[in-house]
Amino acid sequence: MNNYFIIALGFAAQFLFFARTIVQWFKSEQAGKVTSPVIFWQISLLASVIMLTYGILRNDFSIVLGQFLVYAVYIRNLQLKNAWKSLNFFIRFFVIAIPPIYIGWLVFGTTYNFSSILKNEDVPLYLLIWGTAGQLIFTSRFLYQWIYSEYKNDSVLPLGFWVISTIGSLMIFIYSIPRMDPVLFAAHSLGFFMYTRNILLYYGRKGLFSRLEKIPFFSKLFNNVSDKIK
Repeated sequence: MNNYFIIALGFAAQFLFFARTIVQWFKSEQAGKVTSPVIFWQISLLASVIMLTYGILRNDFSIVLGQFLVYAVYIRNLQLKNAWKSLNFFIRFFVIAIPPIYIGWLVFGTTYNFSSILKNEDVPLYLLIWGTAGQLIFTSRFLYQWIYSEYKNDSVLPLGFWVISTIGSLMIFIYSIPRMDPVLFAAHSLGFFMYTRNILLYYGRKGLFSRLEKIPFFSKLFNNVSDKIK
């Protein structure tokens, strides 16, 4: 398959992942605390489908494993936010059908299958282990978030989520360099600011918008944008 198309898929997925973080960050800065908007989880689902496709086409086991592990967590958070049933029936059906369809692709596929992603000659064993470990750590943030949210009976993004995000992201960033993966390199070099900023918000640092909101124009602008983000 055309390599440019595959890279474009990866960047599309990472653009959505980055967009969800921008939205979450914007709401959190305005609130002065970390929030978990519904749209964060809706974008996550769409981005995960695209990223899973990218991982298979790149024959990258660590990416595929990571997306499979967090997929159900995204759905569960929408349920906790009481936003799952409000989605169109056909969208919910499509979302639930994706994992078995992709597993079938990997089982019965010829060019792209379980064998091709596990025996990719472009990824030596040490790099496969490092990348998989990074993805497992990065993915575990959502497993941690899910357990924490179940305990609170609400969808929240706790401090541990951002700490784990920072550690996992650093490992994947390092992995992206010898892997020569521009998608992972760009995504995880941009993610550090968002992750560390949320950590600072947890420790009582004021929202970046707090001073600007004293200016009527910016206050009205921020409120209008925030009202459109659920």
